[in-house]
Amino acid sequence: MEESKRGFLPMRHGISLSKEMCPSTPQERERMSKIPYASTIGSIMYAMLCTRPDVSYALSMTSRYQVDPGEGHWTTVKNILKYLRRTKDTFLIYGGEDELSVKCYTDASFQTDKDDSRSQSSFVFYLNGGAVSWKSSKQSTIADSTTKAEYIAASEEAKEAV
Repeated sequence: MEESKRGFLPMRHGISLSKEMCPSTPQERERMSKIPYASTIGSIMYAMLCTRPDVSYALSMTSRYQVDPGEGHWTTVKNILKYLRRTKDTFLIYGGEDELSVKCYTDASFQTDKDDSRSQSSFVFYLNGGAVSWKSSKQSTIADSTTKAEYIAASEEAKEAV
């Protein structure tokens, strides 16, 4: 992993994780049972919850496969670790502005999950320029359009704001 050139983004563009990537043979399951997948996800989650909102989406996508991870899932998790190592000097900064400034950004990815066609919602709140609350999660209902997925994401953000 030390010699890897990847890790420029928490999750490479075009990666589509699914249950199809789970082990299909006893040999693959045996090999994957020796890999600390869930423990690694937990370590990344600790970093994400404390100071690294930039890995929220990638963590949300990879943590779905803790029960039966495949080689492709593990490769994606290793890429998150490489990204964290590469950006270890990145940190949150809170400004000392005269007026209190609260901003929120939200987004949705339509039908991100290939297994159940659910979309992904993400939001981040900034207080005086520093992130104070963030989340990226699979939507609880199936959106039938990108507009509906965006409305669901905006609704989740509004609940957090209140």
